[in-house]
Amino acid sequence: MGRLVVRVTTALTVMLLVALGSWSCSQASYSGKIESITVGMESTPVNSLIYIAEDQKLFAANGLNVTIKEYASGLAATNGMMNGEVDIATAAEFVIVGKALAKESVVTLGSIDRFRHIHLIGRKDRGFDSVSDLKGKRIGVPLKTAAEFYLGRFLDLNRMSVGQVSLVDVSPAKSVDALVNGDVDAVVTWQPNVRAIEDRLGGEIVEWRPQGEQPTYCAAISTSKWASEHPDLAKRFLASLVQAEKYNASHPNEARAIVQKKLNYDDAYVAAIWPEHQLLVSLDQALVVAMEDQARWMMNNKLTDEKSMPDFLGNIYVDGLKTVAPASVNIIN
Repeated sequence: MGRLVVRVTTALTVMLLVALGSWSCSQASYSGKIESITVGMESTPVNSLIYIAEDQKLFAANGLNVTIKEYASGLAATNGMMNGEVDIATAAEFVIVGKALAKESVVTLGSIDRFRHIHLIGRKDRGFDSVSDLKGKRIGVPLKTAAEFYLGRFLDLNRMSVGQVSLVDVSPAKSVDALVNGDVDAVVTWQPNVRAIEDRLGGEIVEWRPQGEQPTYCAAISTSKWASEHPDLAKRFLASLVQAEKYNASHPNEARAIVQKKLNYDDAYVAAIWPEHQLLVSLDQALVVAMEDQARWMMNNKLTDEKSMPDFLGNIYVDGLKTVAPASVNIIN
């Protein structure tokens, strides 16, 4: 009899652990009021977890009605958030750095992707044979974004400086036409623009990867005021993305198919770019280190009037993710 009880207890324990470890919560898991939030973001794979959560109805399962508003870049989405157009935006951590240095009150709820997808593309007919040929060239880049930082650091590492090139503010959406039409000699951009340039200019381009091995973090961002006034919404939003992360881990092919369909990518294209992304919901010390590195670069290049390093812990909203997925938080206070 004792052995039977032990076996039944063990079986029940296993079943409970499986249930708790399930990638999704049932529609009945949240029984409170359905509340609406609006998320501003660029239509790229860096937001894959949001697309997965939307497709798998994970937002609804957590009592959220999420409306997605598209923007040309993460910076544009963040500016829209600051203007009250959306509640949450997604952008690279460089945007948070710029806002912090400008004394604007923004916080990240968590990063949702770590990626390496930034390209520097030049036209061969503008005299590009080596990196040093960038000197004196007009380079289209979305200013005040991570792309500007990676270009600047790439130039530094190749014994050049931003002062030796001419920067032209070109949004990602306009980068293809700007290069193809010859308005600039080179552009800093990312997918799907890279593929469009390759399709239109063929072998008449040279490409570099200015990002190197350093990942960029796609962060879910809100104002400090919104996060403090809507802690429950922030937690439910993050819970949905954590569940999407688990779905991606347990159903990788299905998750990739969701993103592929949403962004209208073909098989070869999605297979090529998918390894560039690490879909994780996290807050770790490496994010803080990256932000400090970028702030230091901005101050050294006089892109800000600020002279001292901000305390970026004030730009990180830890409580939400620490409640939802404590193992995903690794911030040194």
